[in-house]
Amino acid sequence: MSRPTHLDADGAPRMVDVGDKPITSRRAVAAAVVRMQPEVLATLLDAGGPKGDALVTARLAGIGGAKRTSDLIPLCHPLPLDRVDVELTPDRAAGTVTIRAEARATARTGVEMEALTAASVAALTLYDMAKALQRDIVIERVELLEKSGGRSGGYRREERAASAEHEAIVVTCSNRSAAGEREDASGPTLVAALREAGFNVAPEALIIADDEVEIASVLARLVDAGHRLILTTGGTGLTPTDVTPSATRRVIDREAPGLAELMRAAGMLSTPMAALSRGVVGTRNGALIANLPGSPKGASESLAALLPVLRHALDQLAGGDH
Repeated sequence: MSRPTHLDADGAPRMVDVGDKPITSRRAVAAAVVRMQPEVLATLLDAGGPKGDALVTARLAGIGGAKRTSDLIPLCHPLPLDRVDVELTPDRAAGTVTIRAEARATARTGVEMEALTAASVAALTLYDMAKALQRDIVIERVELLEKSGGRSGGYRREERAASAEHEAIVVTCSNRSAAGEREDASGPTLVAALREAGFNVAPEALIIADDEVEIASVLARLVDAGHRLILTTGGTGLTPTDVTPSATRRVIDREAPGLAELMRAAGMLSTPMAALSRGVVGTRNGALIANLPGSPKGASESLAALLPVLRHALDQLAGGDH
């Protein structure tokens, strides 16, 4: 592997000498996604939010950020920008704002950093404008989409469909199990039931603590890795540490409330306590995520309720007919 261009022979950081490069037309496009609660986004769009028109402010901030890139990123060259355009596309149902930033220059070096800075600053500004309404807004997928011009040629990010080793996976959310204080009983029960139902399921459940940020991160990572079905067990009740539903809402694009009610109805045939479950079911990028209770009996009853419709739901997510 060659040495990074921003390091000299001794490994010290340096600004790359571009004096011998030709002046050519350069273009770069970057993107970012800001995820919040749908009702918070609705407030920003309909009422202007607590600090005014958030999307307009974010757009202006992104343009200004691109112009100040060399001040913010130490080794970037100052560039005479020909054009900076920042577009923000909200999705009310998903609670997301997709940011697309394009930068153009006629220069000796590329404008990737200018486009990425524009997208990042716009996203940060949107967070700042909405933080009084929601503190746990997530900025995700800041990425370069394409570039052109210059000696290295063009680049376009290719969307690759992830393919996981297993189509289904179980995640146990439990502080005590994660700490090794209690053996996980529900996870193996669900793994065995999925295998018996014909699903290609990971042989062992993942065990993580009742931490909302960690659960959300794990769920998003599993979806991005290509798992089509993710069942969580635990953390669906009313105690302060039961955060699995709120973590799931952070990452899903759409809820499937009928499936959640189906599980609760099945549980209430055995105990009225099933009404206390706050478990949600939803989709993200073609995957289905379902929150099941933490007890082996409750988890088994919930999965049994889902099984008659589960394969059809996954087929629909994959583009199949109704």
